[in-house]
Amino acid sequence: MKKWFSLAGTAALAAGGLGFYMSERVMHIRKKDDSHVISREVAAKRLDLKAYESLPKEEVLIPSPFGYKLKSVFVKPFPESKKWMIFCHGVTENKMNSVKYMNLFLKRGFNAVLYDHRRHGESGGSTTSYGYYEKHDLKAVADELLRREGDGIFFGIHGESMGAATLLLYAGELCGRADFYIADCPFSSFRAQLIREFTRETRLPGKWFFPLADFFVRIRDGYSLRRVSPIDVVGRIKQPVLFIHSAKDDYILPGMTKALYEKKKGPKQLFIAENGAHAQSLNLNREQYEQVIDEFLEKMAASRKL
Repeated sequence: MKKWFSLAGTAALAAGGLGFYMSERVMHIRKKDDSHVISREVAAKRLDLKAYESLPKEEVLIPSPFGYKLKSVFVKPFPESKKWMIFCHGVTENKMNSVKYMNLFLKRGFNAVLYDHRRHGESGGSTTSYGYYEKHDLKAVADELLRREGDGIFFGIHGESMGAATLLLYAGELCGRADFYIADCPFSSFRAQLIREFTRETRLPGKWFFPLADFFVRIRDGYSLRRVSPIDVVGRIKQPVLFIHSAKDDYILPGMTKALYEKKKGPKQLFIAENGAHAQSLNLNREQYEQVIDEFLEKMAASRKL
């Protein structure tokens, strides 16, 4: 009997240690160094620092509802324009990774807002929650834009990867106020994504490990990973959504975006890019990417003059 209790105690300690480790990886995922993101984008000719610095812009610290500040940049080359875009970067990145997307919309007469998610770039916050808390931060950014520019503006939100999941959660769960959304390579369910990643890394069924990670995240960060699920709320989004994914993405599978597209009701569009891995649809399919955006915006123009 004593041996049985000893084995049970050892197993419980091992499970607890594993659960804590997995929750730590989720909450404090290793980020890319800010300077690395900039140098990578410059080297790939996706970021021209001189051109970026020459843009008329204002750095703004936006209060998060969770007590920290969100570093944002309001870029306003068209002071008379009522067209705006907000950009949400992916996990481990920062706002400078969004400049390449911003440039597409500057060419089309939009002003822009770049910002760093919590625990990324120059924003505060101690954990990453893959959209759970980030959706409320996005609401704070959108509300600040509307406070500054007025309710009469026409604005959209573009997001990449985690940023795409965040905007879908904002739009579907918080009744987002944007006029349209562009979701580039989102996951449909963070639970499904984590299970797949755990399986790939351990060669064991990831569903064995997910409950441990979820238990410790609930204790340590106050939410369940199961709640980070765009597929559960995308059907509530009334505004038009453009879904984008690369056919060759083996990190977040394109089937996730296809499932989101199928569940979305009302105005929607789907673009599956031929080339590129995860979050590379624009980089390796620029002409087609821009064409799809133009088609999508033309549809918006049918309901509201741009």
